[in-house]
Amino acid sequence: MSADSDPALDLALRALADSNRRALLAAVRYSPRSVGELAETVGLSQQATSHHLRVLHAAGLARGTREGTRHLFAVDTDGLAAVRSYLDDFWPTRLAALKAAVESDSGGKHSSDSGSDG
Repeated sequence: MSADSDPALDLALRALADSNRRALLAAVRYSPRSVGELAETVGLSQQATSHHLRVLHAAGLARGTREGTRHLFAVDTDGLAAVRSYLDDFWPTRLAALKAAVESDSGGKHSSDSGSDG
């Protein structure tokens, strides 16, 4: 990934930096919930919950739908794609470093060669 700024990624990471927003996303992970339910679950006022949901929505991490008079919110998995793509870029480098460390540490020895008389 280049060092260029990705606006979608920047918005998503800023939104995820707040623990209340992460708690809200966790609360709607498996099924949509109303603002009132979410406020009660995470221990925030409905006004604060609505604010955090607007931030999550603007970052593409949550979506809202109407069911009668209720406004339900759910995770927008498509919005998490920018974050996942960014984080996935770290794994090949880390795995290669782990492989190199294990190979250099073992030096051709096995754990059974540690000197015990099995």
